[in-house]
Amino acid sequence: MLKSVYSAVLFFLFLSVLTYGQQSNSAEEINSAIAVLEPTQGNKVTGTLTFTKLQEGSGVQITGDIQGLTPGKHGFHIHQYGDLSSSDGKSAGDHYNPTNMRHAGPDDTMHHAGDMGNITAGTDGIAHVDVKLSSDISSLIGRSVVVHEKEDDLMSQPAGNAGARIAVGVIGIAKAK
Repeated sequence: MLKSVYSAVLFFLFLSVLTYGQQSNSAEEINSAIAVLEPTQGNKVTGTLTFTKLQEGSGVQITGDIQGLTPGKHGFHIHQYGDLSSSDGKSAGDHYNPTNMRHAGPDDTMHHAGDMGNITAGTDGIAHVDVKLSSDISSLIGRSVVVHEKEDDLMSQPAGNAGARIAVGVIGIAKAK
């Protein structure tokens, strides 16, 4: 009897390990992500952005609202790291640029993968974001979104002369709906 119980336990463990191995080796497909923007020290900018994988191939649609901005244009970028440990947002690193391109506008042929241009806040201080980015959504997880105090000129190197970082948020996998 002990031998049959032992055999059953071994068989169960074998199946558990086999099933676990299959689950852990298959990559979870990421279809959506989220970033909750928090103000850097001395600022009041907040917002929530949703990142949705585009169906027609690689690319991401970024939508949401950012509030507490001064009216006008503000630089808007993906940065290298999801590190928000510094009060000025600089721990987020430089623009996300895995292919070592020059800084430019998002419609230019050659630009940083994280160059999203500018968002525009109305007189109410709210910017409605609706941007397409050609990056794969999984390459953005763990990086950050940064909103800058000034307009990105889309030319100056290395980051468009957009000024201080006024809000930062980490891009994380969103709960499936």
